[in-house]
Amino acid sequence: MQIDWAALGSVFGVSLVVTVALVGLFTLGIAGLSHRDRAAAQGRPAALAVTGAYTCFAACAAAVAYGISLIMA
Repeated sequence: MQIDWAALGSVFGVSLVVTVALVGLFTLGIAGLSHRDRAAAQGRPAALAVTGAYTCFAACAAAVAYGISLIMA
């Protein structure tokens, strides 16, 4: 049995980068929603924070949907 170590390393590297990116995007979305709560408590508009948060969540959902489509193809 032969193991293609270069391909295994490539898959590991891409998986690690994509995982860190998705967690980072989700974290930015959570932070944006927490800014909304702080802005509302201070009486400031929070439309930009909410828009950014929902954009981050949409990007996460799109990445997950793309991953599922790759698995099913």
